[in-house]
Amino acid sequence: MARPLRIEFAGALYHVTARGNAREDIYRDDANRQQFLMLLQNTVNRYDWYCHAYCLMDNHYHLLIETNTPTLSKGMKFLNGTYTQYFNRQHQRVGHVFQGRFKAILVQKDSHLLELARYIALNPVRAHMVHSATEWRWSSYRATAGYDESHACLTTEWILGSVDVSSQP
Repeated sequence: MARPLRIEFAGALYHVTARGNAREDIYRDDANRQQFLMLLQNTVNRYDWYCHAYCLMDNHYHLLIETNTPTLSKGMKFLNGTYTQYFNRQHQRVGHVFQGRFKAILVQKDSHLLELARYIALNPVRAHMVHSATEWRWSSYRATAGYDESHACLTTEWILGSVDVSSQP
């Protein structure tokens, strides 16, 4: 049975995830995570995307991606394929790094944006890796909350513009 086609269009917003093959780690050290973020930056630039949020866990990642042109599949092929080549070279291995096809859920911009950004940021907290999202270096949360400078792959304006500051203390 053929896989269903992905819905792709200009201005689409996606919650994208990919998991390690056999649930194995896809990052073995901080250098792997840095390389992934650099490749994400290259992908964002090459395919005219916005990355509104990300979280790199040990064996999977979450991205909140907006596409200006319908290029999600091409961009993800570039990102995951290039990272796989890097990872295999770095660790003298062959074969799949990612388990199957990446997952992409189309998201409604207005109603779910902040909820999804929060879900992504809290992933390491729910996994009991840290007590607070501010402790996890490999998430966009620290940059969005103003603790760190933004990585070049990240666009924070939309999420920050969506926060209702009138309800803040």
